[in-house]
Amino acid sequence: MDGQADTTRLFLALWPDPALRHQLKEWRDAWGWAKGAAPVQTDKLHVTLHFLGALPSERLPELLDGFAVPFELFHLELTHAALWHNGIAVLEPDATPPALAALHGRLSDALLALGLQPEARRYRPHVTMARRAGGSTLPVDGKPVLWEVRGYALVESKNGVYAVLREYA
Repeated sequence: MDGQADTTRLFLALWPDPALRHQLKEWRDAWGWAKGAAPVQTDKLHVTLHFLGALPSERLPELLDGFAVPFELFHLELTHAALWHNGIAVLEPDATPPALAALHGRLSDALLALGLQPEARRYRPHVTMARRAGGSTLPVDGKPVLWEVRGYALVESKNGVYAVLREYA
């Protein structure tokens, strides 16, 4: 049996609706991409809350229920294009909304309760626009993406395709 068959690659994310995804696409398309840059496909634009990696598929039912945490509606304003030191092009907020920080914390607690370890690095909410983007030109101006966040999702990544397994609202 293939080792991949018994694991599922997962992450928790803020998952945009089609109108928001279009706004994110407009930001992505406003960059001047350097040769070799790898812009993220439109259907994959999202804000990661926690990357979980490959987990045993048999744990899926437990995980689906375990990530249901209290949620309050909040607004996220994505306004700032940036090129991080490792060649990652992002769109990020000027500040993390307190409700987003609280959601991230509750999901960290859920991870621990499930025997999983959250990432140790500080959470920096963003939408990845491209990888290997060193030398790319940032958009000069862009209309802020005003996101009324009504929930989050558990997403599977399989062979380059993302599938929402459950939405939490």
